[in-house]
Amino acid sequence: MTASTVTDLPPDSASPPAKPERIDGRHLRSERTKRLIIEAYMALVRESSPRVPTAAEIAERAGYSVRSIFERFPDLQALRLAATDQAIADARATNAPRDLPADRATRLRAQVEIRGRGCDQWLPMWRVLNSNSADSAELQERIRMTRSLILRRIELVFKPELSTLPDAERSRTVLAIEALTDFESWARMREFFGLSFDEACAAWVRAIDSLLPPTPAGAS
Repeated sequence: MTASTVTDLPPDSASPPAKPERIDGRHLRSERTKRLIIEAYMALVRESSPRVPTAAEIAERAGYSVRSIFERFPDLQALRLAATDQAIADARATNAPRDLPADRATRLRAQVEIRGRGCDQWLPMWRVLNSNSADSAELQERIRMTRSLILRRIELVFKPELSTLPDAERSRTVLAIEALTDFESWARMREFFGLSFDEACAAWVRAIDSLLPPTPAGAS
């Protein structure tokens, strides 16, 4: 066969068509087990915070053996990181701003309610994260990431008001709102002072409203 004959062949005739990639059932089962172990860890943390659950407790809650845990995570620190990453991903998906209203009062209430629900749900994880972060650069990075996400949301939700401030004052105002709406601030209102969800939200709304400058004309 001459070179010209080979060249004239259709491009796909030289090799058989690629077969669709097969899904590995064992891999899917392993990923499902991994997810259930993470969920068991998170559930136990919510019940026993700030104590870190043991491998035996996690295995019992997940319905697997301790060996199954360490087949998927080299140690409990790796499991803690995986659970933290899952919590951050869940919070980002749940709290992503959508079609922010222009009305100041509505934005205030919406931001406070979202933050309050997040604190109710993730306060135990936050406490465990902080109580075990001293010797872990990775955990410290997750704490910085979480705070950064909170700061960015504050900047976005209150952009009309913050845009009227000089850079330095705007930064101080954002940091003040972040400190005001910290996890432990919410915990003090709910756990120590016994405020209901709505009462705690109302306290935050009043405080944030007093920190923000007047809303510019046209932005309500």
